Order: sequence, then structure tokens, then C-alpha cells
Amino acid sequence: MSLELIPVTLSEANAFVTQHHRHHKPVVGHKFSVGVANGQLRGVCIVGRPVARHFDDGETLEVTRVATDGTGNANSMLYGAASRVAFGLGYRRLITYTRTDESGVSLKAANWKVIAQRPARSWEASSVKRPRTDKSEPYERLLWEIQP
Repeated sequence: MSLELIPVTLSEANAFVTQHHRHHKPVVGHKFSVGVANGQLRGVCIVGRPVARHFDDGETLEVTRVATDGTGNANSMLYGAASRVAFGLGYRRLITYTRTDESGVSLKAANWKVIAQRPARSWEASSVKRPRTDKSEPYERLLWEIQP
């Protein structure tokens, strides 16, 4: 059975992330989520406002989570769908981050480009006024983008 895109709610997407994402937990909010299925849900993509304030310009969205069960082509299908939906809604830019130990092959297949490398950082050191606890080990990250 071939893969098809399906709408998913945030709670459905977060439940899938809880089961299948290697190192991130569910998100609090989103602009939209999309799933890919072949009779059963095989992957999800959650898109929301950019986490970094300087990217939150009203024209940019961020893919905050993508998770699959390992089904072939599901990741690139989700990244492609996310960009088409975002641009169809009038957004001018879509960004996401990957760890440097991840290949990014699905993003490349969906025509995304690396635009920056970000150093590993700890949330704990972010601010005295806003103390945070690290929930995962800090990694260097790549910033990816796609534009229409």
C-alpha cells in the first residue's frame, strides 16, 4: 500500500512523537500538523512558530518535530508536505534544525538547504531569570531552510 498524506491533530502527532522520536518530547503548540499513512499512521510532522524570537517575523514557520516509524520515504514526504502547506498559507520561509550527527538526507531530498551551523549549548546557562533544566544532551545543530 502506498503512502498518503493525512491530516492529524496536535494530540495525535504528539502521541506519535512520544512513541517514536529518538530524543525529543511532544510540543506545546503548533500552526498545523500533517501525517503520512499506508493504512496506519507511519509518521508525523509538527509545524509552529519559530522557537528563536529573531525568526518569529510573521513570515517564517519552523518544523519543530518530525517522527516516523522508519517507513521508507516518510520523512522526505513529510518535509515536502510541510513546505507546500506553509507556502500555501502565505508564509515565505520554513526552517528546521537537525543535529550534526543526523544525515539530513530527507531534507536534501525535499530541496531544503543548510544555511548555518549552530554550536552545542545548554539551556541551563541561558538566563538567571529563566532557569531551565536540560532534557537532552546538547549537540551541534544545523539550521535548514526552504523558501518558495
